[in-house]
Amino acid sequence: MFDTIRRRRVAGISLRGSLAACGRGFAAALLVAVAGCAVGPDFAPPSAPVASNWLEWRNKSLQTGPEEYKDWWRVFHDPILDQLIEIAYAQNLTLLSAGTRVLQARAELGIAIGEFFPQKQQAAGGVTYNLLSQANPAANPTTGIVNFWADAIGVQAAWELDFWGKFRRGVESADSAYLGSIATYDDVLVTLLGDVARTYVGIRTIERQLAIARENIVKQRGILTIARDKYQGGAATLLDVYQAENVLGATQATVPQLTIQLQQGLNALRVLLGMEPRPLGFLLARSTGQIPVAPRKAVIGVPADLLRRRPDIRAAELRAAAQSAQVGVAVADLYPAISITGSFGGIANNVGSHNLLQVFHPIGQAFSVGPAFQWNLLNYGQITNNVRLQDATLQQYLVDYQNTVLKAQQEVENGISAFVLSRAQAEYLHRSVVAANGALHIATLEYQQGTRDFTTVLTAEQNLYQAENNLAVATGNISTGLVSVFRALGGGWQIRDGNGFVTAAASEEMRRRTDWGQLLPPASEPPPPAPGLPGPEDRGPAVRAPEW
Repeated sequence: MFDTIRRRRVAGISLRGSLAACGRGFAAALLVAVAGCAVGPDFAPPSAPVASNWLEWRNKSLQTGPEEYKDWWRVFHDPILDQLIEIAYAQNLTLLSAGTRVLQARAELGIAIGEFFPQKQQAAGGVTYNLLSQANPAANPTTGIVNFWADAIGVQAAWELDFWGKFRRGVESADSAYLGSIATYDDVLVTLLGDVARTYVGIRTIERQLAIARENIVKQRGILTIARDKYQGGAATLLDVYQAENVLGATQATVPQLTIQLQQGLNALRVLLGMEPRPLGFLLARSTGQIPVAPRKAVIGVPADLLRRRPDIRAAELRAAAQSAQVGVAVADLYPAISITGSFGGIANNVGSHNLLQVFHPIGQAFSVGPAFQWNLLNYGQITNNVRLQDATLQQYLVDYQNTVLKAQQEVENGISAFVLSRAQAEYLHRSVVAANGALHIATLEYQQGTRDFTTVLTAEQNLYQAENNLAVATGNISTGLVSVFRALGGGWQIRDGNGFVTAAASEEMRRRTDWGQLLPPASEPPPPAPGLPGPEDRGPAVRAPEW
């Protein structure tokens, strides 16, 4: 009896020693993995050609002071536009889709973080009945047992140590991709705000054009009446009547054409607002035909501000940062993969005096642990060429970043030109409208008095309609030009601060399907913090605790 107790104690001490050794080995392996090098390039922010100032910075309509453009649309002082912006932010489906891509990237980051730790962990167990062949005496020559039960239970793990930084580079890449998805979301948001404002201004401009067309139709009908009266009185020919009808018909034909454009604008606005086809009078009827008025001066900052404010520039930089880390992942494959494998569990059978329950007894315990390595030597250039592929892709993304910076400056310059020159055009057209009104008034009086031919009247009424229509278009272009400037400067993404990337309804639907943990908290809790406008400096540590 005492001998049995002693054996159990010895077995227990041996098991505790094995577990302690395993713990020390795990700690040592973790230290080696963390302290190992990280092959591949360390990302450095790329340089890009940036002008010192805008070409039109001296224009009296522009200012170069600092500005964040958080809610730039409010410079138009149009409450309907403000309401449309709020609805679009809450309901636009393209923005919601971009928000779900942020959650995808965050989950992929969690996967990359988990790759750093033991990549294979399994618990297994089973009970089997075994019947040995009696035609093979060598199967069990000592006992002669041909049938027995056996069981086993245990865990096994395999851990490829991050000696060369492969998994840390993977976390770095996934973190950059996650931050890049946020920057892409912000870019979609900036584009959405600009599209809503531009579409709204376009709708108001067309409404104004329709009003002008209808006003001129009334005037031209009056002139047609005069021509008919003179014809019936014998003071004019039928040619005057036909010419008046021709001009009137041409003006009337613009109404259906403009109405088509108006309907197309309204349809586009519905999509931006995330609405099905339905009347928008409840949103737009209060100021029909009133084109939002741009301020006399616009603050445009300096080109260097684009690098810190434009989401698409940040996204391009983060795309390059993620790819830079992928170069390191590829380089790590050139070196041997060093691993630690181990297993622990119990094995028993019912042969002789043994029984299946001994699988849980110290004498049934089994344990093994040890290092291993794997080195792909004859890969026929595949690994080397994969490194080259990843490096070429990195270079492509660096060039794309530079091109994004150039295009951003182009968009700002285009918007500035449209804003400044449309204002000058509108001033000329305003004087043209005043003159055309006077010319038509005088020509009509002289025609009635018989001192002027009808061709002069026709020319005057055509010139008036064209001048008024052009003035409406130029007035709208002033506002759309300023919208283009603000959109190109990259403002407006700040309205997402403190909000989640998906709507409350989408969040609740996803939570019902899947356990999102704190990545997607209930509506009653604040969303996880996110960087204002992300950059490579917002990446977290390469080694972090797993996210369950």
